[in-house]
Amino acid sequence: MKLFRKVRQNLLTENKFTKYLVYALGEIVLVVIGILIALGINNANEQRKLAAVEQTYLVGLREEFQTSKLKLQELINVNQQNYLGAKTLLGYIANPTQSPAELQFSSLLYTTFSGAIDFNPNNSLLYEMVNSGNLKNISNAELRRKLTNWISRMEDISRQEAELGVQREKVLDMFKNDAHSLGTIFKHAGVYTELGLPKTENETSNLSLLQSTAFENNILMFIITSYATEKAHYDPLMKHLNDILSLLEKEIES
Repeated sequence: MKLFRKVRQNLLTENKFTKYLVYALGEIVLVVIGILIALGINNANEQRKLAAVEQTYLVGLREEFQTSKLKLQELINVNQQNYLGAKTLLGYIANPTQSPAELQFSSLLYTTFSGAIDFNPNNSLLYEMVNSGNLKNISNAELRRKLTNWISRMEDISRQEAELGVQREKVLDMFKNDAHSLGTIFKHAGVYTELGLPKTENETSNLSLLQSTAFENNILMFIITSYATEKAHYDPLMKHLNDILSLLEKEIES
């Protein structure tokens, strides 16, 4: 800077005003170029930082969705077993001559209706990104859109699972009276032994349910709802999940 100042002073002393202006303009240009270079370097550093943050998010999201995929596949398998079990019960109703033994009937009822269907994906990182506004750090617009749609799909899945739970409860409610017994089912399914509960000598048979139109209707509604849960909800959700994983893999640096 001292050198530049000395040159300017010499030009003014020698009355070379035009050269002074040219020199001054050149000096301003050099300063502007220096500022632009500094800004460019700073922007490049910021972009590298943002890219590193994005990669951290992408890797975390991949881990979450891989775990969610395993959970969803397991849930699809359980749901399939449930409605296949219900179809077997419907077969017994349609063919009274092939009525099962009490033990077989109890075991089938227990395996088909003992567990609720509830998809619980690993979405803690995704929700943190949405709530903090960091979803914008995902540069791929299609991936951002699918991640946002995933959240709305979870709400839809929850409503469908709630409806399936209602149909399941309607079947179980038929055992909450004096004519039928949950205790008989639990005994034959081994629940009494597992929990160390005392067994009673008297045992109420539940086989009369196979002649009940109300029981048949409830089984039918359960089958239809279970099937719809898989085909209209879980299968499309699995495709959506695989699409997200595919996009994540493409965006993650090797």
